[in-house]
Amino acid sequence: MIEQRPRGEAPSVSPPAAPPSPLSGHVTQNVDSVLALHHRDRERRSPSERVLEFVGHFISRPVYLLAVLGLVLLWIAGNTLAPVLGLRPFDAPPFALLQGLLTLGSFATTTVVVIAQRRQLRLESQRSHLDLQVNLLSEQKITKVIHLLEELRRDLPMVRDRVDPEADALQRRADTEEVLSALEERGVDLVADPEPRVRT
Repeated sequence: MIEQRPRGEAPSVSPPAAPPSPLSGHVTQNVDSVLALHHRDRERRSPSERVLEFVGHFISRPVYLLAVLGLVLLWIAGNTLAPVLGLRPFDAPPFALLQGLLTLGSFATTTVVVIAQRRQLRLESQRSHLDLQVNLLSEQKITKVIHLLEELRRDLPMVRDRVDPEADALQRRADTEEVLSALEERGVDLVADPEPRVRT
């Protein structure tokens, strides 16, 4: 049946349907969890940390370096050309005041960078602990799944029962102490050296 509209009235156009998300529900949930962690971290920052983070972002931009170089050049040019223009230079060569200001700026910049690095190291330590816990939990789940599959294989009459040493080994949970001891016995130093060396 054709819908009758009054003459001159434009046909109603329904808005286009939103395209389906290409991500699965699990991926979306993981993304939301990561965003929640970042949001919680932002809320826990103190006012001083927010100020230092803002300063750190500013001094890490190329415009900061260009601004400092521009001010230094203007400072030197102004104090050098002041006697030519009949003026008294406020910081005559060798520019002791400029050197003091640059030293103070360097000290402040270094302090801000060290504080930012310390906070970043704390966040990385928290995330590495979280990764370790998730990996251990995943290993336990996989071990349990393998154990259940082996039980099912032994119980099914249509599947030939056989000994699988690899499956038997995978059913046992990994002992982190044994793994660390094996790495130490092989001479792998994961703390002091960023590129582990293995003794042969």
